Amino acid sequence: MVSARKIARHPFTWTLAVLLVIGLGVGLALFQPWRLFTNTTVNEAAPSVSAPAAPGSPAPQPRTIARGSLISHEHATSGTALILELPDGSRVLRLEDLDTSDGPDLHVWLTDAAVIEGKDGWFVFDDGKHTDLGSLKGNKGSQNYPIAADTDLAALTSVSIWCERFRVSFGAAQLQQT
Repeated sequence: MVSARKIARHPFTWTLAVLLVIGLGVGLALFQPWRLFTNTTVNEAAPSVSAPAAPGSPAPQPRTIARGSLISHEHATSGTALILELPDGSRVLRLEDLDTSDGPDLHVWLTDAAVIEGKDGWFVFDDGKHTDLGSLKGNKGSQNYPIAADTDLAALTSVSIWCERFRVSFGAAQLQQT
């Protein structure tokens, strides 16, 4: 019979233990499971005009040019996506009342993909054109993302909360012109 002491001293046992510790470290770094239990709330005000209007006339306000409701993909997601055009011609994507899971390396994308419900819609957003508007500021609340002037909004008709690490959509919205 082999004793426990002899097994503990064997080089194979030590090699296996080191590989398990390294594997656990890599797995934790890659999957970041603690993010299932964390939230970051961001509540930015909607863009507004800071320049005063001409005396006696109302200040021009941003105009909604497209909107859509976020649906769930990989993670439960809800909220509204709006594209606002400011009086100076600049455009902003606004996520209102966003509620999704926290995750590693989440980004906000404008894409040309159709939003498909269910599991079939999880992976479609990196198949065609997309514009990365930056890292998701928070997984809860309302937030603004500037859209570059040369972005073709006629071609990019959906929004995805995209996880770069796992190449999957947490949630998305099909944008409808208003």
